Amino acid sequence: MLSVYLRGMLISIALVSSIGMQNLFVFNSAMSNRLSRALLIAVFVWLADTTLTVVAFLGMGAIITHYQWLKLVILLVGGGIVVWMGWGILRSANATTIGNDDTVMPLKEAFTGAWVVAFANPQAIIDTSVSFGAMRSTLTNGEVLPFLLGILTSTVLWFFGITLVIGTLKNRLPRRFLLWVNIISGAIVMVYGATLVVHAVLLII
Repeated sequence: MLSVYLRGMLISIALVSSIGMQNLFVFNSAMSNRLSRALLIAVFVWLADTTLTVVAFLGMGAIITHYQWLKLVILLVGGGIVVWMGWGILRSANATTIGNDDTVMPLKEAFTGAWVVAFANPQAIIDTSVSFGAMRSTLTNGEVLPFLLGILTSTVLWFFGITLVIGTLKNRLPRRFLLWVNIISGAIVMVYGATLVVHAVLLII
C-alpha cells in the first residue's frame, strides 16, 4: 500500500506544480497578505482542490465525457469567468502592495476566490475529472484510499510550501516586483480564458 500512496503523491505533485490559476492565487496571496492570513487562505485553496479531486474520483469525468453539451457549457461559462478574473488582476495590479501586518484580505473574499479558481477553471475540471477518473479505474477498492491520501498529501505540502517560502522571502523583494507579477499573471489568465472560449466556439462550429 505504501507504493500506491507514493504513486499518488508523485502523480499529484506533477499535476499541481504546473503553472495554473490556483498556484497564481496562492502566490499572490502570499505576496500581498501577512503570513498568518496567507496560510489560512492556503487552507481554503487546499479544501477546494481536495473537493474537486474527490468529485473527480467519484466519476465526474465520465459524465463530462458522455455529455458533450456539458463540456461545452463548462468551457464557455468557465472561460468567460477566467477572462474576467484576469482582467480583475490587471486592474488591481497597481494598487497591490507587498503584504505586511496591516494588509488583510477579507475572509469571505479569500474563501470565495479559493473555490472560484478551482471550480471556475474549466480546463482544470475537465483534465482533473478525466485523468483522475481514469486512474480510479485502474485501482482496486483497497488501493483507492492510499492513492487518494497520497494525492492530498502532495497538495497540502505544495500549497503550504509555496505560501511559507514566498511569505518568508517577500520582504527581500523589490516593491515593484508584485506589480509585475500581477500584470504577468493577469495577462496569462486572460489569454488562457480567451483560449478556452475559442475552443468552445470551435466545438460549436
